[in-house]
Amino acid sequence: MLRSLWTAATGMIAQQYQMDTIANNLSNVNTTGFKKNRVDFEDLIYQQQILAGTPATPVSEIPTGVYVGSGTKVAATQKLFEMGSLQNTGNKFDLAITSEVGFFKILLPDGTFAYTRDGSFKIDSNRQIVTSNGYLLEPPIVLPEGAINNTLQVNEDGEVYVKIKDDIRPVKIGQILLYRFVNPAGLQAIGNNLFKETVASGPEIEGIPGREGFGSILQGFLEMSNVKIVEEMVNMIVAQRAYESNSKAIITSDNMLGTAISMKR
Repeated sequence: MLRSLWTAATGMIAQQYQMDTIANNLSNVNTTGFKKNRVDFEDLIYQQQILAGTPATPVSEIPTGVYVGSGTKVAATQKLFEMGSLQNTGNKFDLAITSEVGFFKILLPDGTFAYTRDGSFKIDSNRQIVTSNGYLLEPPIVLPEGAINNTLQVNEDGEVYVKIKDDIRPVKIGQILLYRFVNPAGLQAIGNNLFKETVASGPEIEGIPGREGFGSILQGFLEMSNVKIVEEMVNMIVAQRAYESNSKAIITSDNMLGTAISMKR
């Protein structure tokens, strides 16, 4: 059987995976805080037919050798955490981080923690600040009894203030902290705009917004997806042409095999 049939097939499989990734990026172009994925490929094992350095004569050796590759495979998919554009919403509970460094920490129902760049927070019936899915912000921020919601203020350092009833001065009710990782690309995406810590990401590093390299908090703004539609469309065209080229290689190999089978003496 011709080796090129299987080699080209690996190329088609790889490009299909690329298309799946591009489709996911494009489908999340308007998802708050979404970070696009990139596919990394690597070549497969090579079959050595003639080993480089093999002695050719008593005084010389073969300089390059003969190697035949067996195709390609997906080596990794990586989240690119470059910052998306900021959109002004005017909503008191919308928060954005002004640099790439920093995640909000979220308490999940099972007691574990997740991390997000999606700052579209809301307030529930218990006056707690929560995500769109009702998950608590960590450390928790709870508006006291009698607090006037539309007076909520969050400064660049993450300090949260609100006016209570007829008080003239706002009262500090909490502190929003940010978290970063040595290798954010190693975080596990679990959906709902959330990531979980892994061994590859390293442990969380806690900090105050605007200090120690962390981004500041910007109230009334949201960070949009960092997907660039034009870039994804170009990648789609490249993936499509590569897929077509590999399919043509299979067709050509099949024709060659058919010719060899139909030969007569």
